[in-house]
Amino acid sequence: MKNYKPVIVYMGSAEFAVPALEAVYEAGYEIPYVVTQPDRVRGRGGRILSTPVGIFAGKKGLKLLKPDILKDNEEFVKSLREAAPDLIVVAAYGKILPELILEIPPLGCVNIHASLLPEYRGAAPVQRAILDGKRETGVTLIYMSKGLDSGDIIASAKTGISGLNAGELTEVLAGLGAGLLLEKLPLITDGTAPRVPQDGTKATYADKIEKSEGRLSFDRTAEEIELRVRAMTDAPGAYIMKDGERIGVTRARALDPEEESYEGREEAAPGTVLSVSKKGIAVRAKDGAVLIEAIRMPGRKAMPVAEYLKGNSFDAGSL
Repeated sequence: MKNYKPVIVYMGSAEFAVPALEAVYEAGYEIPYVVTQPDRVRGRGGRILSTPVGIFAGKKGLKLLKPDILKDNEEFVKSLREAAPDLIVVAAYGKILPELILEIPPLGCVNIHASLLPEYRGAAPVQRAILDGKRETGVTLIYMSKGLDSGDIIASAKTGISGLNAGELTEVLAGLGAGLLLEKLPLITDGTAPRVPQDGTKATYADKIEKSEGRLSFDRTAEEIELRVRAMTDAPGAYIMKDGERIGVTRARALDPEEESYEGREEAAPGTVLSVSKKGIAVRAKDGAVLIEAIRMPGRKAMPVAEYLKGNSFDAGSL
């Protein structure tokens, strides 16, 4: 099968899955179908839109399938079989593939997962890695099996997390995943790709992020608050409640005790606003202070606190 390019059905939905689809498309692989989640209300405008993968596929003139369900969907299975893919590639699709679909392509189904498996199997590996204060993460290319992200590992690639938020880190990982897939496709095609079983005893799980997890509690440490803001940005969003109003927090950082000094900081209760300046809103945390540097007021776009203060005030008090 040397120099043979397999026919690939691509299944993905989220922004994370777009770079790999683009890479496969630009490399000249035949893609009879792109499978994505159905059109739904997306964003703040309330419009019914396709997924990021669906939008990209539409621009390139690729045929789209948008099944609402996969299990016992005879029409969808028939379409896949008629396409006769050699391989199915999956990335951030959003549904577990039934065994019947896994058995269709002779080369199997491979998945690009945004963690260093077996760590962070599941729906929210990027956010959970940031929340846990991990310094490093990556992507893993696996052969899919019946279990949740439990298939044999083909390859992985690592990257540092540094101060990235979830949106920024997802973009980095998406590029890593696309490169890893292109690199390993020839090996998958000729049957020489590695198959390294995962150590299930080391598996951890990344549960779906709930919107309620975005609310900031200042009973946590300053570092934990900073991590939560980064993990919730861009979605579902970190926020504080003030005077019954939900205020988004899009950038915040733990203050070094030697970097800033606020009178009465040690005596203040967690959640007390210590100061408001162009630098940001300093708030007492469990073990020091956190500086909120950018906010999103209701109905407005995110902006630095300095920009907001040009025509508005932010009263001191408690959050």
